[in-house]
Amino acid sequence: MPDSMTEATHDQSPESDPLRDSAFMKACRGEPTPYTPIWLMRQAGRYQPEYRAVRDKVSFIELCERPDLAAEVTIFAVESLGVDAAIIFADLLPILQPMGLKLEYVKGDGPVIHNPITCRADIDALKDVSVPEDVEPTLEAIRRTRRGLPGNIPLLGFAGAPFTLAAYAIEGGKSREFVKIKSFMYSEPEAFKALLEHLSRSVTQYLLAQIEAGVQAVQIFDSWVGSLSPLDYAEYAAPHTRSIIAGLPKDIPVIHFGTATGGLLPTISTLGASVIGMDFRISLEEARKIIGSRPFMGNLDPITLLADRSVFQGRAQQILESVGNTPGHIFNLGHGVLPSTPPENARALVDFVHEFSAALRAG
Repeated sequence: MPDSMTEATHDQSPESDPLRDSAFMKACRGEPTPYTPIWLMRQAGRYQPEYRAVRDKVSFIELCERPDLAAEVTIFAVESLGVDAAIIFADLLPILQPMGLKLEYVKGDGPVIHNPITCRADIDALKDVSVPEDVEPTLEAIRRTRRGLPGNIPLLGFAGAPFTLAAYAIEGGKSREFVKIKSFMYSEPEAFKALLEHLSRSVTQYLLAQIEAGVQAVQIFDSWVGSLSPLDYAEYAAPHTRSIIAGLPKDIPVIHFGTATGGLLPTISTLGASVIGMDFRISLEEARKIIGSRPFMGNLDPITLLADRSVFQGRAQQILESVGNTPGHIFNLGHGVLPSTPPENARALVDFVHEFSAALRAG
């Protein structure tokens, strides 16, 4: 048996490559698929008793830094849900630590930066991330996961977009109004640009290392960019995400996902991403009028999974019917799976999307 799944498929022609021919990868390329592929953001998480059993033994950051455990929860999510893609278990923020930012995950408060950026001198003092050394736990988790996944299930890597990483670095943690980062952005535009350039270089190298380690696609999360106006997004944030995408191999699909970004889609659609992800605050019909014929991902409200099965299946049916047989749709939630989600509901959603979309295509 080959040492890795990537080795198992490396010598095959593209026509016979089970990863390339998977429904997920075809959808990323805008090709027809026999059914709508589906995966769920945060599909490995606290809603699963098996995940909680692992977390009872280790902290969140320890789980991220243990390749064996990160691979275990990643693979388990695929097996238990029947989804069409895996996403490596990791977090957006540990990449800030080798830069010199002191990160801690505080119970009840989430991530906290104990030495947030407040001035240009703080930015100038940031260190370059050494790849692969500084991100080796995630890279090893990717290698182990790729070996453990079925040969037709793609593995996604991911990273935070520069604006979202900067938001944590300047705010010092989560924020509701983003006063600190936006004030810094307006008052120190050159320093802010220097920070985002530093972050974009690191993220590009990080994603390239993930691709080398064995992922078939990557997702860029811009969780907090919805706090910007369309004008500010185009001026301050978009150029840096665009530079990341431009620095990645053209044959590796890149998914862009942000929250509350309906008003930013005209600019997001110009960034060069292979697939544009939508949250639940915009209909796919409206979004597709803006982004055109490119592949897209979304966008069921995750709270519907807490309701009766008829509710989330009904909403999923509406989404699938609105898309019809248009190729290039990847079904996902409009945000991550919530901790209070019944696991059986998540599995029921996956099964429903597969079955209903297959019947829809069959006419």
